[in-house]
Amino acid sequence: MAIPQLTKPENSKQADRWYPPLQGKWTYEDYLHLPDNSMRYEVIGGNLYMSPAPRPNHQFILGELFVAFQKFVKNNHLGRVYISPIDVVMSPFATPVQPDMLFINKENLSIIAETRIEGTPDLVVEVLSPGNIAHDTETKFKTYANAAVKEYWIVDAESCTIQVNVLRGQAYAPLGHFSAEEEAFSEVLPGFKVQVSDICP
Repeated sequence: MAIPQLTKPENSKQADRWYPPLQGKWTYEDYLHLPDNSMRYEVIGGNLYMSPAPRPNHQFILGELFVAFQKFVKNNHLGRVYISPIDVVMSPFATPVQPDMLFINKENLSIIAETRIEGTPDLVVEVLSPGNIAHDTETKFKTYANAAVKEYWIVDAESCTIQVNVLRGQAYAPLGHFSAEEEAFSEVLPGFKVQVSDICP
């Protein structure tokens, strides 16, 4: 969803006011001017992306996954797990992006700043939303690979499946496509498994 483009006046009392930049020119500082409402804003490659608040099924699945990841990571003292909304700045690729969930290895905790994550998480999870699937499967897919996120989980609520992608060089390769009857597992978190049917409503 695009926003209307406004031109900043050259000689006006309004010249010091903020005006949205052209697509391709957005920065984190511009992002901070956006309203705090029900919309979800992300800046990827200098372009602003907006999406509505997630649906109940989306949030149910995300909650179930967070509990599973959090329990495993905490019990094994592996790092930290965060759930959206949270700003993740991976310059120059995303300033910021807001993954549904992310994991940061304990050796990488220095990227956690006071107000945002400043660097690349080790693992990212996105739960697909109807009408916005291409954003997660194409735009974010490329962005996370370019930023060297080691593992990217894509969860399809409609089909109750999980696709796990792992970084090989500068691109993702499929680790597995798991159906409801199967257990999805991680390469970044050895030993972690989740029964796919357990996370579906």
